[in-house]
Amino acid sequence: MDGELKGLIKVCLSVLASLSYCHFIVSKIPKGKLRLLFLVPILCIFTLLPSLLSSVHLTAGSCFLITWLANFKLILFAFDQGPLASHPPKSFLSFVSIAFLPIKIKHDVDVPSPTNNLNLKYCKSNPSPPHFTKGKSGTKSPLKNLSIKALLYAILLRIYDYKQYLHRNLVITLYCCHVFLLLEFLLAPAAFLARALLGQELEPQSDEPYLSTSLQDFWGRRWNLMVTSILRPTVYDPMRSLSERVFGRKWASLPAVLAAFLVSALMHELIYYYATRAAPTGEVTCFFLLHGVCTALETVVKNAVKGRLQLHRAISRALTLGFVVATAVWLLFPPLVRNGTDTTAIWESRAVIAFVKEKLELRIEN
Repeated sequence: MDGELKGLIKVCLSVLASLSYCHFIVSKIPKGKLRLLFLVPILCIFTLLPSLLSSVHLTAGSCFLITWLANFKLILFAFDQGPLASHPPKSFLSFVSIAFLPIKIKHDVDVPSPTNNLNLKYCKSNPSPPHFTKGKSGTKSPLKNLSIKALLYAILLRIYDYKQYLHRNLVITLYCCHVFLLLEFLLAPAAFLARALLGQELEPQSDEPYLSTSLQDFWGRRWNLMVTSILRPTVYDPMRSLSERVFGRKWASLPAVLAAFLVSALMHELIYYYATRAAPTGEVTCFFLLHGVCTALETVVKNAVKGRLQLHRAISRALTLGFVVATAVWLLFPPLVRNGTDTTAIWESRAVIAFVKEKLELRIEN
């Protein structure tokens, strides 16, 4: 635990020093290839930082936040685009918070583009979906939702005590719930910290993905929207612009979607490598490419029928969730199970809960 804590401190200090360099020095360099050249050392550092950690949660989390999201934000920043670019320049605190945390500042005005109306994963034009879950009073209740999810997470950990009596595929299905709840616990504190530091309203980070009525809905408007918001300007938009010259506007979105899923696949392979320290097997890439192809086909079919054939919401939700879970059981989780990473992750979760419980009991006694 002490060694991991020291590694975490080194990672945080390295990130702070690197972002200080980006804010105070690189921002003064003209945008374009020259600024990107000065950012290359930071991109390399951010790619290697997760290697300083050993726990599954910290290595995977740091790879997601730093190697993926922060690096892509900095690439956009090199060309004076993305969330880090602004005129006048952002304050140092704002720059660091937006670069490091999985957040997106909500803007007062967001005008949808008429060319981005397919609701694909990486062409989401409205950052505040109208179906975002709200309480009866019309206001969001994140604390209540998080409490319920914490209870479900505790129940999951308890069920794992009996996983030797459960079918392997059922256990892996429970892992799907585990990842969803774990991502909620990663994103919610980051959003709380960002609101406290910046005092600004943030975009929703996810929107009840289990209610998705299609793959487009799942990937584009509900699941891990921070990835959607960063892949759209870095991958989807440039690829769509290029595809329009080759395939025309009607079909340009399809190669763009496939390219975005491919980049997502490669980044997930890197996360898996840091979490398992094992060579990639290609299963994760196959998972995302399969979903990319199916999402593209779904778009073609919807455009062909144009509303003439529409499934009931209950059926479309069951089919969507069933497809996501079935393909995850088939391709996404086996590399983690094969390397025993799932067992390690469960042990780490229990260790953290036991540590917090012990500290709370000591505080109550005192």
